[in-house]
Amino acid sequence: MINMVDENVDDIKEAPEETFDVIYSCLRCDTHVSNTELSRLPEIKCICGFRVFTKVRPPVVKTVKAI
Repeated sequence: MINMVDENVDDIKEAPEETFDVIYSCLRCDTHVSNTELSRLPEIKCICGFRVFTKVRPPVVKTVKAI
């Protein structure tokens, strides 16, 4: 008996996972840090020692048409 699943395993390519890099800002010193940089650290802490971050909003303003 031939297993069709085993033959096609090499042909299947995984789609690359989309990652959106979120930028955070320290409340004390206003240092901008990305989400990937924070995930590498053992604890969430800024270089100044403060632990409170805010999410930086993108500069694009969305406009919505009224109905």
